[in-house]
Amino acid sequence: MDIGRVGVWHPMISKAPAEEARRAAARVEELGYGSLWVNEGVGSKEPLAMSAVILAATERLPVGTGIANLWARDATAMEAGRVALADAFPDRFLLGIGVSHGALVTGRGHDYAKPLTAMRSYLEAMDQAAHTLPTPASPAPRILAALRPKMLELSRDQADGAHTYFVPPEHTSQARQILGPGRLLIPEQAVVLEPDPARAREIARAHLAFYLKLPNYLNNLRTLGLTDDDFADGGSNRLADTIVAWGDAGAIAKRVQAHLDAGADHVAIQPLSPEAPDLAHALSQLTDLAGPLGLQRRSGHVGL
Repeated sequence: MDIGRVGVWHPMISKAPAEEARRAAARVEELGYGSLWVNEGVGSKEPLAMSAVILAATERLPVGTGIANLWARDATAMEAGRVALADAFPDRFLLGIGVSHGALVTGRGHDYAKPLTAMRSYLEAMDQAAHTLPTPASPAPRILAALRPKMLELSRDQADGAHTYFVPPEHTSQARQILGPGRLLIPEQAVVLEPDPARAREIARAHLAFYLKLPNYLNNLRTLGLTDDDFADGGSNRLADTIVAWGDAGAIAKRVQAHLDAGADHVAIQPLSPEAPDLAHALSQLTDLAGPLGLQRRSGHVGL
């Protein structure tokens, strides 16, 4: 699988009308990005089904789930979906799996008391299910949403690597040390093409608002030196600058390179918009960033 160095993560891929998502994916491929990530969150469509939609609408673009929630389907269903997409689209699908967050999981009627144990048991059940399913010629990589050391260790020992989110390059360096060589490390990086500091941080804080309610992210950032003062009142300037790369295209390319230098194999950038996630605005930013990120544009697709 060739995913290059830079891909795209955007929540509207799994929320937009299918035809809009298809056109956006085609544009991402045309611009030369190496991957497109489909999330599973509040209000999103089923990620494995949406991955199939995007894979069918593109020619070469790898698609990953970032992430498929283990509480949303049993291990046999997850493995069967992984096999189906690997078989239909060889070397183009990555299965990202995660335990999500306590408030979101309990709302589905599940017990979030031991997420690490739940993930370990789930992976073992997937492996058992694999014995009953056809074996694709090129199995899809299985990576885990991971932040803290124990989940990163599980990503190393029972998966093909980790997909990290809401993290700076300092975390990428720590994650690589735990994963060691030979395991995928794919961080997400929020970006906004906005040179004005006040405006950029305003957009960053709108993005931070949801995540500041989720303890998993805050606890991880505390290990990197951020404090409760950084999380108060919508987030400090330091927090905004830590999580969101802003400025001109050169500044954003520098942050992406920092992740790569820290040990990332691939960085999935998430373009932010002023009011709310906006796919057309994201594609405009992705167009402006493609050259500075060193991407090779491909022909043959009609963009959004």
